[in-house]
Amino acid sequence: MCPQLAGAMRLGPRPATLGLLLLCAAAAGAGEAEELHYPQGEHRADYDREALLGGKEEVDEYVKLTPEEQHKRLKSIIKKIDLDSDGFLTESELSSWIQMSFKHYAMQEAKQQFVEYDKNSDGSVSWDEYNIQMYDRVIDFDENTALDDTEEESFRQLHLKDKKRFEKANQDSGPGLNLEEFIAFEHPEEVDYMTEFVIQEALEEHDKNGDGFVSLEEFLGDYRRDPTNEDPEWILVEKDRFLNDYDKDADGRLDPQELLSWVVPNNQGIAQEEALHLIDEVDLNSDRKLSEAEILENQDLFLTSEATDYGRQLQDEYFYHDEL
Repeated sequence: MCPQLAGAMRLGPRPATLGLLLLCAAAAGAGEAEELHYPQGEHRADYDREALLGGKEEVDEYVKLTPEEQHKRLKSIIKKIDLDSDGFLTESELSSWIQMSFKHYAMQEAKQQFVEYDKNSDGSVSWDEYNIQMYDRVIDFDENTALDDTEEESFRQLHLKDKKRFEKANQDSGPGLNLEEFIAFEHPEEVDYMTEFVIQEALEEHDKNGDGFVSLEEFLGDYRRDPTNEDPEWILVEKDRFLNDYDKDADGRLDPQELLSWVVPNNQGIAQEEALHLIDEVDLNSDRKLSEAEILENQDLFLTSEATDYGRQLQDEYFYHDEL
C-alpha cells in the first residue's frame, strides 16, 4: 500500500454510505486510472470524456451533435454562467457554475439510487432494503458487542454509523426514507438538518479527550512519531492541511465548524482550481476573464473541462435550455 493511501485510510473521515469496501476498491484502481489518464505524463482529454460522460457510448452520443448544435448549446451555457450578464466569465462565476454542476449530478445520482434501493417500489427505502442493495442481505449487529476480528469490527462500526445516519435522516419516523430523506442520508452535507449530526459523529470518532475539539494529535489518529526518523511524506502533507486548510483561527485545534470543513466533502477548492486553469488556458488578452469569443475559439478545451462536465452538459437539457 502506498504511503499516501495508508495516510488517507488512517486520517480521512469514513465514507458516508459506501463504506470501507468501496473505499478500498476505488483505491485499488487509482494507480491504473492515473496511468491511463496521464500516460507518460501527458494529459488525455478523451479519457476525461469517457470517464465523466460515463463511457464510450455517452461520448459517441456527444460526438453525434453537429458542430452547429454544439456551438448553440455551448453559447447558451456561457450565458447562464455569466451571472451579471456583462459578457465575461470571471473566476467566481466559473467556480460557482462548476460547484452547481457537481451538486446537480450528485442529486441526480441519488435519485437513480433511490429507485434501485426501493425494492418494493412503495416510494420509500427501508433499512432492510438498503442492506439488501448494499450487501445482498439484511445485516444486524449488536451495538454493545464488539467483534474479535479487527476488520469485522471496523465494518461493524461503519455499519452502525450508517444506521444512525439513516435514522437521523428519517424526519417523519416512517418505516423508510422518502426521496428527500434518502438524499439527506446519501449527502448529509447538502441538508441543513444533518449538519449537527455530521459534526457530532466526527467528534465521537476523533475527539478522544472529549473537550469538543480535535487537536493535531487527534487529527493524525493512530500515528506515533518515531524520534529517530523523519515523518513520512503523507504525515507532512496532513499536518500542512491541518494547519493551513482547516485550522482557520490558528489555535492548534479544530472547533466544530472547522471540523465540518474536514469531514464534509467540499468541491469549492476543486472548482476554483478548474476555473483558474480555464482562465490561464483560454484568456487570450490576459484580462483574467473569458469572453464568449475566447471560449468559442478554444471550444475543445472548454468541452474537456469541468465547466461543462467534460461536454456532458451539452447532452443535459437542464444546463443548455433557456430556463434553468
